[in-house]
Amino acid sequence: MSDMMPSDQTPLPEVRFLKVLVTALTATMILGLIIIVALIVIRMPDKAVMPVLPETIALPEGVSPAAITFAGERIVVLSADDRVLVYAADGRLIGQTVLAGGQ
Repeated sequence: MSDMMPSDQTPLPEVRFLKVLVTALTATMILGLIIIVALIVIRMPDKAVMPVLPETIALPEGVSPAAITFAGERIVVLSADDRVLVYAADGRLIGQTVLAGGQ
């Protein structure tokens, strides 16, 4: 059986070339992955800065919040009945509007 597959035969030049290409591609992919992970870690902020929240926010009677977000120094509340309520940083209501299709 050793006559069928000699182990001392040198590989064909094409096979050696493919082996070099596969090795180079593997090294390039590993290096690229390391660079991507490093860029993500470097660009992430150390910690998220949370806005200063007032002790309480008084919603109008019968309003239940559906979403709350922050816009600069303002707090924006979207209510379940499609109203947008804008509050100052101290919790005062400074504006409101009804979205189209709301009540």
